[in-house]
Amino acid sequence: MYDVKSLKAEEFINDEEIKATLEYAEQNKHNKELIESLLEKARPKKTGRGVECSGLTHREASVLLACDLPEMTEKIYALAREIKEAFYGDRIVMFAPLYLSNYCVNQCVYCPYHQQNKEIPRKKLTQDEVRDEVIALQDMGHKRLAIEAGEDPVNNPIEYILECIKTIYSIKHKNGAIRRVNVNIAATTVENYKKLKDAGIGTYILFQETYHKESYEKLHPAGPKHNYAYHTEAMDRAMEGGIDDVGLGVLFGLDMYKYEFAGLMMHAEHLEAVHGVGPHTISVPRVKRASDIDPSVFDNGIDDDTFAKIIACIRIAVPYTGMIISTRENETCRDKVLGLGISQISGGSRTSVGGYAGYSADERPHDTEQFDVSDQRSLDEVVQWLMKGGYIPSFCTACYREGRTGDRFMALCKVGQIQNCCHPNALMTLQEYLTDYASPETRKIGEELIAREIQNVPDEKRRNRAIEYLDEIKNEGKRDFRF
Repeated sequence: MYDVKSLKAEEFINDEEIKATLEYAEQNKHNKELIESLLEKARPKKTGRGVECSGLTHREASVLLACDLPEMTEKIYALAREIKEAFYGDRIVMFAPLYLSNYCVNQCVYCPYHQQNKEIPRKKLTQDEVRDEVIALQDMGHKRLAIEAGEDPVNNPIEYILECIKTIYSIKHKNGAIRRVNVNIAATTVENYKKLKDAGIGTYILFQETYHKESYEKLHPAGPKHNYAYHTEAMDRAMEGGIDDVGLGVLFGLDMYKYEFAGLMMHAEHLEAVHGVGPHTISVPRVKRASDIDPSVFDNGIDDDTFAKIIACIRIAVPYTGMIISTRENETCRDKVLGLGISQISGGSRTSVGGYAGYSADERPHDTEQFDVSDQRSLDEVVQWLMKGGYIPSFCTACYREGRTGDRFMALCKVGQIQNCCHPNALMTLQEYLTDYASPETRKIGEELIAREIQNVPDEKRRNRAIEYLDEIKNEGKRDFRF
C-alpha cells in the first residue's frame, strides 16, 4: 500500500503506485488541456515574499515526461528554463570527486569496483596521499569535493572516512582550502550518520541506482547493498542522524527510465512529507563503460533527447533542488542540459583512486577508474566554457558555513531569496579563482563578466559592499568574504 509518510521502502516507493502512475501518464500523454494546466500549476509566481513554485506530484510529472507532442515538449523545456532562472539564475556550482578507495565487498553488476573484478588493481589512499590529492585539487582551484569510496567494513570503515574528512579540512595550501566536503558512501547506521554530521560534512549523497525492487536485487546479487530496504531507507536514517542535506540519484540505463523517474519523484515527496525538506540535490548519472563493464549489456539506455527531457521534468517537479551532472557526460550533452535545470557540475574530474597528484591536466590514470570520463577538459577550460556560454561558475560554500542548510536553506530558496546571497557570493568566489588559478584568457573573460554581473545585485548597499570585497580579493590578497 502506498504511503508517502511511511518509513518502509516498499510503501513510500510503492510498485503498484508506480505502475498506476505510468498507466495514467500513458493515457494522458496527449491530453493537452491537462498538460497545459500542469505547466501553469508549476509556473513560478511572484508573491509578497518573493517567487514561489508549487512543483508537481510524481503522477503529474510523469504525464509531462510521457508527453511526446513536440509543441508541448518545447513548452516543458521553456518552463524548466524559467524555473531554473528564477531560483538559480546563471550560477553553476563547481565541484570535483575525490576517490579514497576502490575496495568493495559488493557485487554490483554495473560497477567495476565489484568484488569479483580481478582486472582492476585495488587501492586505498593513505592520509599522506589524501593530503597530496587535496593539494592537487586546491591548486586547480576547487573548494568543494565529493568523496567516494567502495563499501568495505575492513578496508574502508567509517573511522577511515572520518579521518579522511578531518585531513581534507585541515589542509590550507597557498590560498587554497576545501570549504565543503560532500560524502558519497554506502548506506550506513544512524550512529554513523551522526558521526558524519559531527565531522562537518555538507551533503550526504547516495544513488538509489534503481527503484525497481526486483531489478535492484538482480543488479546487486551479493553484499550488503543487496538489501533493497536498508539502502532505500538510508536517507531517513541520515536525516534522523542530523544530516540536513541529502542527495538522491538514479543510475539511468539500469531499468525503465519512466519507472525510475516516478520512483525518484516519490522519494523526493517522501523526504518532504516526513522531514519537512526535500532532497538538497538530485543527480542524473547514466551507465558508462568501465573496466569489466559494458553498458550495452543493459538494454534500458536512454538517448540524449530523453535525458534532457528527464532533467527538465525533474526541475519542474522539484523546483528547489540542486541538480548535478558529472563528467560522465560529454561537453555537447552538458551544454544542452545546463539551461534545463542543472545547477552543479564537476570539472577536471578523475574517477580513479589517486588520480590527481603527480599528473598534469592532460594526464590521467585509467587503471582504477570507476567509469570513463567523457568530458576530460581541465577545470580552467570548463570555467572558461561556462563563462562564454553566459554562466557564472561559482565556488561558493557560504550557505553551508553560515548554517543555511536543510529547512533553513529551503525556506529562503523557496521564495527565491537565496539569490540575494548567492549572486554576489558566486562572483566573489569566481574572483578568487581568477586571481589565484586561472589562465590569462580565462581571467580576462571572467573579470569582464564580474564587472557586468555585479551591477545585477539589486540591493545597493550589498552591491557596493561586494564591489569593495572584490577589490580586496583582487588587489589585497584577502579571501573568503561571504554574505
